[in-house]
Amino acid sequence: MFGKHIGVDLGTANVLIYVKGKGIVSSEPSVVAVAQRDNSIVAVGTEARDMLGRTPSAIQVIRPMRDGVIADYLTTEAMLRYFIGKVNGRFSLVKPEVMVCVPAGVTGVEQRAVQDACEAAGARRPAYVVSEPLAAAIGARIPISTPQGHMVVDIGGGRAEAAVISMYGIVVSESVRVAGDRLDDAIAAHIKRRYNLNIGDRTAEDVKIAIGSALPLDEQLTYDVRGRDQISGLPKTVTITAEDVCQAFHDPLQAILGSVRSVLERTPPELAADIIDRGVVLTGGTALLRNLDRLVTQEIGIPCYVADNPMDCVAIGAGIALEHLDLIQRAQPPEGEWMVSF
Repeated sequence: MFGKHIGVDLGTANVLIYVKGKGIVSSEPSVVAVAQRDNSIVAVGTEARDMLGRTPSAIQVIRPMRDGVIADYLTTEAMLRYFIGKVNGRFSLVKPEVMVCVPAGVTGVEQRAVQDACEAAGARRPAYVVSEPLAAAIGARIPISTPQGHMVVDIGGGRAEAAVISMYGIVVSESVRVAGDRLDDAIAAHIKRRYNLNIGDRTAEDVKIAIGSALPLDEQLTYDVRGRDQISGLPKTVTITAEDVCQAFHDPLQAILGSVRSVLERTPPELAADIIDRGVVLTGGTALLRNLDRLVTQEIGIPCYVADNPMDCVAIGAGIALEHLDLIQRAQPPEGEWMVSF
């Protein structure tokens, strides 16, 4: 084989890299620490995330991806160079063939920015792109090569995307900029409003993982949250319950459910019948939220289940998609191709 085949899930919260024959070889946060003095990279990934909210003013910790698209091009390029070099070998003379994921419905400019960043970071030209719901379906081992309808809902850090897929093509899709990060923001806002306590992003995420649930739990879980009191300005600890967190999640989860309903309302009848038989598959890191599958089933009346290893599905699907380029390109409309070669 000439060079490595790499699938990249360039997510708002995490970057996952899949290598053919090896599986997921890297999974780190999409975070970069930059020295303000000369714009040099101080740290990338897990090491940079540990610096969030804890650095002097001379070091800025950046999340270069926002809502699933590039918000800071140069930092994204540096981050990709680090991850691709780590996987391919920093002194390798053979550039890897790379497939990277982009949200469904991104503009041509946003799509091209992702390709350019990958190529500048060391990928072989051309770098290919594939829509995230399609990659998620492939990675979840859904048999999308057949003329039957399959529905996947990919909920990551920056976006939730619902899509109906048939024969390697997206028939109907909807994308909302509400996902894991918005849930974290909702927790922080609720704690600030109810307990007059300011907390950081890392703490909000820890709360979500520890006691977060889409539906009320039978067992009442609690979590001690440390932050800064708004009134006194001093450090303070409060104990919050899973019920608090469930209340905070109501609005963002309704936005995600709205996108699922919108897709189902626009799905052709034959494909809708297939989805009723096969159910809805949840992928992405936020799919791990307790009882989210039960909430979706309850709201739309169609069985819903979480894919195996939902966080890995998009990266795995991107890597496997390199083996089916012709079939995927054939299924894309000419005016908005997801797979582009230059």
